[in-house]
Amino acid sequence: MSEESGGDLDARLKAYEGRAAAVAGVGKDPVNEPMIRHWCEAMGDRNPAYAGPNATAPPTMLQAWTMGGLSGHKGRSKAYDELLGLLDDAGYTSVVATDCEQEYLRPLRPGDEITFDSVVESVSARKTTKLGTGYFVTTRMDVRAGGQPAGTHRFRIFKYAPAIRKPRAPEDASPATEAAASEASTVSRPRRPRPVVNRDNAGFWEGVARHRLLIQRCDGCKTLRFPWLPGCNACGSLEWDTVEASGEGIVYSYVVMHHPPFPAFDAPHAVGLIELAEGVRMISNVVGVPHDEVRIGMPVRLEYERADEELELPVFRAVGAVEGSGG
Repeated sequence: MSEESGGDLDARLKAYEGRAAAVAGVGKDPVNEPMIRHWCEAMGDRNPAYAGPNATAPPTMLQAWTMGGLSGHKGRSKAYDELLGLLDDAGYTSVVATDCEQEYLRPLRPGDEITFDSVVESVSARKTTKLGTGYFVTTRMDVRAGGQPAGTHRFRIFKYAPAIRKPRAPEDASPATEAAASEASTVSRPRRPRPVVNRDNAGFWEGVARHRLLIQRCDGCKTLRFPWLPGCNACGSLEWDTVEASGEGIVYSYVVMHHPPFPAFDAPHAVGLIELAEGVRMISNVVGVPHDEVRIGMPVRLEYERADEELELPVFRAVGAVEGSGG
């Protein structure tokens, strides 16, 4: 880590607030029915408001209309790259996306032409979390349709130096044992990021703690939904109960994560979109086979993996894989 004082670094980081995070852009396509249909099929959202001649786009598609695809958008602001480079040089080399917020100002309809711009809205003071010490950086994208405000998308990351966790030595440990434990702590792996638990999904994580994978079921139309939401996508009902998943599923799709490297994970590793036997889909790790042997349609079975002393996660093992092999 650099020897720049915290106060000097804070001041330099604050100077980037209000500067462009990306060059102002134009959506590559106007709002259109095929993209709306693809989105709704992928999300399992059958709301009739998103189909037909008077369709509106799902509000959560707001960012989708601004994306540049594989070819990207022309031009790039240097300010955001400079800001991240400044944090890298100061030793805050790890990054994790923490959350995003969207505000919807008007419905988007097929034919709307989209423009947008993005700024660095804020850089926090230095914060210490369980992951480590660093800075929260928030960017704000303002989206317009036909030149009129349509919505705002805020995206927040945490740039940090991973915390080094010292193993707990036995109460009767000798000085030599304590010294060995201290030395081991300098090379210990950072912990996995913590899931965001809120009032809408707390029941899911309580189920995980009891080794039960719970799916929400609408009281009104009996539609199953995942991830957990406060209301039903199909009928809008706010009343629901849960059913327990059998644990059987298949790999519906997957990606192999190579970059960016993250100290808590062994790269490359496979992240799967798992279609459960009940019909809903969830994202989780595929284990038991090498990352390059994961295939769409591969049958998998639920199990629970302890990441550390505080965190246990549902993962999916390839059917037939021997426990302890692969991923």
